[in-house]
Amino acid sequence: MTGVDPGRLDDQQLMKELETIHRTRHDTLLYGSNDALRAHNERMAQLEGEYLRRNPRRFVAASRTRDGARDRATAGDGPTGDRRDGRTPVGKWGPGDKGAGRERTP
Repeated sequence: MTGVDPGRLDDQQLMKELETIHRTRHDTLLYGSNDALRAHNERMAQLEGEYLRRNPRRFVAASRTRDGARDRATAGDGPTGDRRDGRTPVGKWGPGDKGAGRERTP
């Protein structure tokens, strides 16, 4: 494995790692070697898997689902970040359900 085991990162470190790997994704795809792309894929899967494990009830915008995309296409609208369900997004967009007070399990 390249990098620190995602399970050992705190929430802030994990988000920083995710932001970095997503920011570098396009260049790796276009200009990286096959080995670099493979390593990038593996690391991204590890980090995203850890994020999803920690945030199983993360905010999902209605506009980011298939039905929401269909509604948007018929209405001619762009992404809305619909929050009519009253939930707050996770991460830098809001507190969400970060699992405060819960112990993480390996």
